[in-house]
Amino acid sequence: MTKPQIKEYNCETGIETIRDANADEIAQMKIDAKNAATRKAEVEAKEAAKSAILDRIGLTADELKTLLG
Repeated sequence: MTKPQIKEYNCETGIETIRDANADEIAQMKIDAKNAATRKAEVEAKEAAKSAILDRIGLTADELKTLLG
């Protein structure tokens, strides 16, 4: 398994450096990935709940927007 890499770009010099991530950066990447997955699951759950409500009342999302718009 290869280590994740970090790309650093120095705007002043124009030098781009690619290096292996250190342990702290890898740990932060794992935390960020977990947080992103949690946010995605929350968004999908909200969308499913909205869809269930619209199905129950027999409207599409566009029809509801027209009524509320």
